[in-house]
Amino acid sequence: MPLTRESSISSSRKFHDQSEHLKNFPVQTLRIGSPAGASGFGILTPGYANTPSSIEQLAFGSRAPLAFYSQTNFPQSGIVPISGGSQGFFSFLNASPGDSDPIYKSCVEQCEKTGCVGNKCFQHCNFSSDGNHIDGPWYLQEPLYMRWKQWDCRSDCRYQCMLSREEDRLKLGYKPTKYHGRWPFRRIYGIQEPVSVALSALNLAVQFHGWVSFFILVNYKLPFRPNKATYYDYTGLWHLYAIFAMNTWFWSAVFHSRDVELTEKLDYSSAVALLGFSLILATIRAFNVRSEASRVMVAAPIIAFTTTHLLYLNFYQFDYGLNMIVCTAMGTLQLILWAVWAGVTRHPSRLKLWVVVFGGAVSMLLEIYDFPPFWGLVDAHALFHAITIPLTYLWWSFARDDSEFRTSMLIKKTK
Repeated sequence: MPLTRESSISSSRKFHDQSEHLKNFPVQTLRIGSPAGASGFGILTPGYANTPSSIEQLAFGSRAPLAFYSQTNFPQSGIVPISGGSQGFFSFLNASPGDSDPIYKSCVEQCEKTGCVGNKCFQHCNFSSDGNHIDGPWYLQEPLYMRWKQWDCRSDCRYQCMLSREEDRLKLGYKPTKYHGRWPFRRIYGIQEPVSVALSALNLAVQFHGWVSFFILVNYKLPFRPNKATYYDYTGLWHLYAIFAMNTWFWSAVFHSRDVELTEKLDYSSAVALLGFSLILATIRAFNVRSEASRVMVAAPIIAFTTTHLLYLNFYQFDYGLNMIVCTAMGTLQLILWAVWAGVTRHPSRLKLWVVVFGGAVSMLLEIYDFPPFWGLVDAHALFHAITIPLTYLWWSFARDDSEFRTSMLIKKTK
């Protein structure tokens, strides 16, 4: 029997009460996919999510599909035992509370059969997997940009059922919940997270502007050594940093436009690579490492660690919790290096650097403490992107100031 909006609202309180019941049980997280000896089952590890305020955030705050176990008996629905040796664990089969909702699941199943949710129907449901119209000639093929985005009947049904379900929950006074590990965002022209895409593009533009201004300064305005090299010893490192940063923001925009496995891995991998190189830059500049041999000794272990982590994420297990720990550690370490170095050396632009360090710490907190999107558009991650725009401008301003300060100091020593 087709679900109506009235039946949806009337039965939602029952489901919500069952979900609230689950929150009263002590839980720990069990990551799936890690081998435990020869048994082949997951090992029990401390969960790491974005500081949960509810059971759904505990499971999916870091965008990871996690499982749960407890020595207390859970309600039977939606939970099955996972046996490993002589121990039994319990796992939620579905990705998050939103898509475990029977009303939502029924809506999706009905939509996949009819191609419609209420009065809204989807053209994807009239196309086969290769983009050809099921009941029409070749010239009725799905537009190329829609095929590139990989929107299909199921994804459109899930999206519209999610919006419909969230409208019902809002009327009942419930807060937004996650579906398939994601907050309920509203698409604009097929873009999943339009605000994050726009802010990522702005970050890319500011990075490019900062790099060009730095390039013009060191290559056309500041004096050169007799051998035509720049006095500033860190020019090459800043150029490499700009490449890593612009690459990161490009893939961030792509990922937030359409979240699929490939774009997700490219986004996360580019961010990890940027953090790794930023740590190299911070270490070399803070300790004034100038010889090539010494720089190699500093960079080698960081490159080895970053590469190993990237290989683990992409080819063994995409562990969101581990990645959050690694990124937080690398980010915190370089912020401390810059802040202490600026204070000890009394750098003339230390105030700019301290503002960047403080803003970077605030932005890291936004990455850790997740919350639902306002108006279905702006979540904690979007605010993180917004904060980094002025910080990037200040960051490149510091780089220019540092090059001028270092150049003038070296010229004075040669006289």
